[in-house]
Amino acid sequence: MADAPATSPRRSLLMWGVGGMLVVLLMAAGAYALSGVGARDNTAGVLRPDDPQVVTLGARIYTQHCAACHGARGEGQPNWREHGPDGLMRAPPHDESGHTWHHPDAQLIAITKYGLAKLIQQPDYQTNMPVYDGVLSDSEINAVLSWIKAQWPTEIQARHDQVNAQYQKSPGR
Repeated sequence: MADAPATSPRRSLLMWGVGGMLVVLLMAAGAYALSGVGARDNTAGVLRPDDPQVVTLGARIYTQHCAACHGARGEGQPNWREHGPDGLMRAPPHDESGHTWHHPDAQLIAITKYGLAKLIQQPDYQTNMPVYDGVLSDSEINAVLSWIKAQWPTEIQARHDQVNAQYQKSPGR
């Protein structure tokens, strides 16, 4: 049986160095992938007001879950900037006269899904707005918000797109 050819110490060191570099690169790539850096945020800029199927679904869900408080056309309750008889704020409009379009998609989704109290980290904040986590799916929430955005004039939709673009650039979101 012939002996395996001997490798020089220099070649052995080179092999270990290349192998070590490969391991470090693989670990760095894995850490990068797991960190989410460079990944697209799945909640910002995701509304689809130009998709007729999504908007139609959103209109149906809005009528069923939202119109009683926010109005059939998103006009909100009268005197929405004032507290109601129950001491809680009234339902704001979702049309161009309100402030819905001032918030990026991610915040609108979070408010709808988890409630304003969670978003603002004030667990004692009281509101009549229900939490829709477990009631509506993410795609249904997206559809409702897409329908709302589809009702805005083109200029307001464009301004909302700018809000989303600015949000995407903001550090630490």
